[in-house]
Amino acid sequence: MKWEQDNTKKLILRSQAGDKEARDELVRENAPLVKSILRRYLNRGVEYEDLFQIGNIGLLKAVAGFDTSYDVRFSTYAVPMINGEIKRFIRDNSTVKMPRSLKEMQQRIRYAQQSLSQKLDRTPGAEDIARELGVEIDEVLFTLESMTATASLDEPVYDEQGSTLKDMIEDTALRATLNDRLALRQCLDQLDDREKKIILLRYFKDYTQSRVADIMGVSQVQISRIESRTIEKLRRKLG
Repeated sequence: MKWEQDNTKKLILRSQAGDKEARDELVRENAPLVKSILRRYLNRGVEYEDLFQIGNIGLLKAVAGFDTSYDVRFSTYAVPMINGEIKRFIRDNSTVKMPRSLKEMQQRIRYAQQSLSQKLDRTPGAEDIARELGVEIDEVLFTLESMTATASLDEPVYDEQGSTLKDMIEDTALRATLNDRLALRQCLDQLDDREKKIILLRYFKDYTQSRVADIMGVSQVQISRIESRTIEKLRRKLG
């Protein structure tokens, strides 16, 4: 048992120094721990594989922050970190269903941020993440924005009744997924034909920007720019 603890600490030290093989070995060794924790969060509208990936992000945060000089088992330190990461994910994604492609990109970016922070010894920028994932920087910027800039539908709206944004959406059948939160039919109807078609293809059909570009006969960069401007327009209308 002591040998196992010593070996884990060695792997942690190597991982903290930027050793990718040591990091991957820690992920493999601790997979049973992550799986045992995520079982309690099943049946909450989040797929098992998604929970497992988020749990691994919590595990890697524990690896990055663990002080091997203390006489504490790594699992004791890791469990609350893994729990916390999963709880935050469920809390942040419980109000509205988002497109699967966007959710997957958010997970890839979270993992890349954690990996690059150790590798670069600094907070990675959007260009670093795009290079690491092999995607366009516009896609990274859009996804990062979706992770941080959207308001919860449970956020209070300051009126006398103490209503929430969710309360103000009269017909829930019209609620769709746009940048995690934003979609009202009445606002979509105010877009021009090109803007509306791009939003419908991206967020109702869940097409990639590349596929939309092929359909529209323009470049992916143009689609990304139009999409970003349209989202900002919708935000202003909904604000």
